[in-house]
Amino acid sequence: MTTPTPLHGPTQDFLKALASETRQQIMLLFTGGKELTVGEVADCCGLGQSTTSEQLTILRRGGLVQSTRDGKLVRYRADPTTINARLGELQTYLACCCPPVTDDSADSIKSTSPASPSVTPPRSPTSMAACTAADNSHDQRRPPGQQTSSSRPAE
Repeated sequence: MTTPTPLHGPTQDFLKALASETRQQIMLLFTGGKELTVGEVADCCGLGQSTTSEQLTILRRGGLVQSTRDGKLVRYRADPTTINARLGELQTYLACCCPPVTDDSADSIKSTSPASPSVTPPRSPTSMAACTAADNSHDQRRPPGQQTSSSRPAE
């Protein structure tokens, strides 16, 4: 097994940019190649302009968005080229420590590991996208014991 080299700065910045729910919501605004100004993003997300500007700076540093100046306005849009490059770097990194399970290695794992009777095959890109979409629909879950006002019993 190859020892992975540590993630370098740009990939670390990419992961940091994706670590925030707010920044994830901002990224969804750029679906379909949309270009938006700081003010438009702020209005859509209900954030102040300075907060939005800070969030967009982190996204830009992470390679998720790029900006262009249009007169006095700065327009932001998703940066698919850099996103794909960072995903490739991350995939290479993860493949070193967590190689995909092949049929041969799955049989080996089954025969040597009585605690795990079955091995889930690696997900294809299509199924990963489907799982991501399903996982995103659960983003609004709350930890046990924390209730929303609509789920509290009437007093």
